[in-house]
Amino acid sequence: MTKAQRQHRIAAMIDREVISTAAQIVSRLHEEGISATQATVTRDLQELGTVKIRDEHGVRRIVMAASPKLAPAPLDHLRRVMGEWVVNVEHSANLVVVRTPPGCAHVVASALDRSALPGVLGSVAGDDTILVVATGALGGDALTAQFRALAGLDELSEAK
Repeated sequence: MTKAQRQHRIAAMIDREVISTAAQIVSRLHEEGISATQATVTRDLQELGTVKIRDEHGVRRIVMAASPKLAPAPLDHLRRVMGEWVVNVEHSANLVVVRTPPGCAHVVASALDRSALPGVLGSVAGDDTILVVATGALGGDALTAQFRALAGLDELSEAK
């Protein structure tokens, strides 16, 4: 099972059950035949952007953050995701096109949206392409440079 698949299962679990600890998630995963340590699940919860709240009944539970502004993903997470999945970045005016392998665009787009980067108005993901709209103040050229640096694409072209 891949990390993305495990995180998807964790997110679904959090949506359908009252979960208050990472240990409970580890136990539920083991019941499904999935091996994961508590440290791994804790990292997954951080990367998913979860928060702990008290619900309307006063019960403590882990939930997905309602808004990326509540719990933005750290820049390191975005750098890891982009470094692993982004293969090319180009722009036209304030539109930036990010290319990934087939089936991977949604992972990168989710990390981009959760990172709450300044200058990004939003993104739309397809199968292997993400369209990112930059603010007029930042522009596509500057955002492309930032994305290329985060993905490590500039280092690859310098090494050739």
